[in-house]
Amino acid sequence: MPHGRDILNNPRLNKGTAFTDQEREALGLQGLLPDGVASPEAQVLRVRRQLQQCTTDLDKYVYLNELADHNERLFYRLMRQEPAELMPLVYTPTVGEACQKFGHILRRPRGLYVGLNRRGRVRQVLENWPEEDVRLIVVTDGERILGLGDQGVCGMGIPIGKLALYSAFGGVPPHCTLPVTLDVGTNNEAFLEDPLYPGLRHRRVSGPEYDDFVEEFVQAVQQAFPRCCIQFEDFTNRTAIPLLDRYRDRVCCFNDDIQGTAAVAVAGMLGACRIRGDRLRDHRIVFYGAGSAAIGIADLCCLQMTREGLSMAEARTRCFLMNSKGLVTPQTPGLTEHQRPYAHANPPMRALLEVVQAVKPTAIVGVSTVAGAFTAEVIREMARLNERPVIFPYSNPTSKSECTARDAIEHSDGRAIFASGSPFPPLHHRGKLFVPGQGNNVYIYPAVGMAVYCTQATRVTDEMFLRAAESLAGQVTEEDLRVGLIYPPVAEIHPTLVNEAVDVATLIFDRGLARVPRPADIGAWLRAQVYDPSYA
Repeated sequence: MPHGRDILNNPRLNKGTAFTDQEREALGLQGLLPDGVASPEAQVLRVRRQLQQCTTDLDKYVYLNELADHNERLFYRLMRQEPAELMPLVYTPTVGEACQKFGHILRRPRGLYVGLNRRGRVRQVLENWPEEDVRLIVVTDGERILGLGDQGVCGMGIPIGKLALYSAFGGVPPHCTLPVTLDVGTNNEAFLEDPLYPGLRHRRVSGPEYDDFVEEFVQAVQQAFPRCCIQFEDFTNRTAIPLLDRYRDRVCCFNDDIQGTAAVAVAGMLGACRIRGDRLRDHRIVFYGAGSAAIGIADLCCLQMTREGLSMAEARTRCFLMNSKGLVTPQTPGLTEHQRPYAHANPPMRALLEVVQAVKPTAIVGVSTVAGAFTAEVIREMARLNERPVIFPYSNPTSKSECTARDAIEHSDGRAIFASGSPFPPLHHRGKLFVPGQGNNVYIYPAVGMAVYCTQATRVTDEMFLRAAESLAGQVTEEDLRVGLIYPPVAEIHPTLVNEAVDVATLIFDRGLARVPRPADIGAWLRAQVYDPSYA
């Protein structure tokens, strides 16, 4: 058992000033702490007051990360108590700035940095991690961080932030999680010239050398942590879909940018259907963006449409893609295999307004990172075509959003059904309150991860993400819908995700993908495994 300062230096054991007199005597802590014993409530109050003294969101991000490095349970207790306030500080949008300045704000390194210079020894690197039973890895190569592009090894802020939300809201125990960055170089000129850049100083490798390195990493994970699920995060469009195709049927893995984004979008569409009084099969959807996120959303939307009676071919005719060249058609140069099902025969059109006028969509979904792409003219045209137009600017961070909540509400005269990737504050229009929904993947991936953790699932399937989407949409109340919310309030995200996890775990057992026996009461069994950040 650790003793004295070793306990205070261990964030998972440290309780700080909350250690009782008896604990201080038994653990050799006398004199190492002020003699007053603080209640957990007093500790939270102190943290909140210190947080209020930080002058910028980035300062708050740094402070919260240092709190997690010092007293893990206090950090997670605070997160669970104040999700709406703290999630934007720990993850989007603040994490974007944190990645851009990662080398400058770096204090205590967290996670594992697996560099290309460790080829042939990746398993040895993984075994340096002090925990033996890792169940969830979030891994990035830093090439496409949010809408910010190549952040190199500074992209580590994303796996760290994602896994904090897994534990805070999904209930996965922190000691079972591991953030990983694959350092294969960077093409970010500013970083290569920055003396404080903490990664390898060469340009990115690609092709067979890159593929072999990722293969070594995946195989090393299977050997070092055989019950682990790998979440691929913020890989560029060029590699994201091929990686998922390569590994999804071989190991337990998923790509949150593809499948998690798809599920939160489908959940939003199901909420929009409740407001409009129709079904997903009745919609025509234009995706502004034709990369992996758009493909993932379109694929899952089509899967849901087939459940509502359409053939897959019919469902695909209701989804349209736009890239930088305009509407995707069979004549679009450089079509990928995954884009072809959505390349419909249409005249060439470059402008979104022109596409909306021609296609007459019920919904537009932004996954382009082109700020302001949903112009006033586009929103007005959507409102002319639809009594309740669906407008989802999902790009992150806030600076990359295709439109703001105020844009969507005001230019549609309060009729838009709105959800965005980043948070926007409530607003009033013509005397009515609107609460913008945040279609953040945090509504999905922690629940899927918790279900996989508990069941020790052998694979992650698209059906699991569709089940999570259905569960999420089913938890939206009529009161939520009246103020424009198509997702449950962020303040209720922890119980929302636990309910989702129960539904996904049930599906895992139904499909025979679990490595543990099926319990009589799946809900009670899973809830008993939810991480408790209290000191008890």
